[in-house]
Amino acid sequence: MTFTDLGLDARLVSRLEGLGLTAPTPIQTKAIPHGLAGRDVLGIAQTGTGKTAAFGLPLVVALSAERGRPAPKSARGLVLAPTRELAAQIVATLESISERLSITLVVGGRSLNAQAGRLARGTDILVATPGRLIDLMDRRAIDLGQTRFLVLDEADQMLDIGFIHALRRIAPRLSAERQTMMFSATMPSQMSELAREYLSDPVRVEVSPPGKAAEKVAQSVHFVAKDGKQALLIDLLDGHRDDRALVFSRTKHGAERLMKQLDRAGFAAASIHGNKSQGQRDRALAAFRQGDVRVLVATDVAARGLDIPAVGHVYNYDLPNVPENYVHRIGRTARAGRDGCAVAFCAEEEAGELRAIEKALGASLDVAGGTPWPTLQQQAKRSQGNRPQANGRPRRRSRRRGARAAA
Repeated sequence: MTFTDLGLDARLVSRLEGLGLTAPTPIQTKAIPHGLAGRDVLGIAQTGTGKTAAFGLPLVVALSAERGRPAPKSARGLVLAPTRELAAQIVATLESISERLSITLVVGGRSLNAQAGRLARGTDILVATPGRLIDLMDRRAIDLGQTRFLVLDEADQMLDIGFIHALRRIAPRLSAERQTMMFSATMPSQMSELAREYLSDPVRVEVSPPGKAAEKVAQSVHFVAKDGKQALLIDLLDGHRDDRALVFSRTKHGAERLMKQLDRAGFAAASIHGNKSQGQRDRALAAFRQGDVRVLVATDVAARGLDIPAVGHVYNYDLPNVPENYVHRIGRTARAGRDGCAVAFCAEEEAGELRAIEKALGASLDVAGGTPWPTLQQQAKRSQGNRPQANGRPRRRSRRRGARAAA
């Protein structure tokens, strides 16, 4: 299968070949023909499978066929993404595959006035995070009445950050006659409701079961006490100092503290989280891509939107509260056909999170170190067996009952 077989013209195919894209991925093979035909599309595929081009190519083809310039303060197409990093990556991809389309990025952490100024000229494609778009709508800096293409990327994560409330404000402003494409790595129940409400007779394309991790990721877990995690991480990182590693922390303060500890241990480390300015986050990501930084400590803000093929290891220093986020985190490795390694640290208080992750995966992680923590039922049974009698002595099994059971 080639991009020509999917219905793309020779000029666009040549541009893709110049970018090293010669064969479509499975999600692109299934989604692009329907997108080119103007159908609404619901795409389910794990991270790192080429979803951006799956919606980006039909969007570029449709808008490139239109004549004239967009009206002031208008956008012909709108792409919504949950994080600044993912939005910036989408812009980079769209700019690489389009020739003459104007593409504008609006995200938090940057000058609102400057973004409003760029939108005053109008744009072919607007890529935005929901919160910043609403800020601009409230200032009347953007009119979505002529927007006839809507893309919701990583929609499941946007649900986690309250996106449904933002979408209810944004969607009614768009043209009623529009094409909508929604892409996600997982399919929680709310996603089905979202699809029914905002997509019209959509084609569902799916290339992997929701929640399934990339096949080339070797997954394992270390059972370790909370206060032993740092020493274990340093020991494991020391075994591959030349590789890039992404370490996930649950909190912003925890990520910053861990980064400083790794720096003191002699690792070239940086961090990205919600307390960092956009400039700081951009510089940390650039240094990580270039290899100047070998260890990047992040909160889930980086679980989506990081497309760095050279990430060899992902460490879940803290297990995520939402099982699906585990899949998104480890999807940062084993990209572009490479192999990858995902290592989880499980403290005793995180045993419930691990069981939820394994249930979502439909498989148990390989135990790389430590002894699995007892379940709550095992703990209760053990506690009951050691419960003292009224005289303070532990209960003992009756010899007669034990003999009868043995017989």
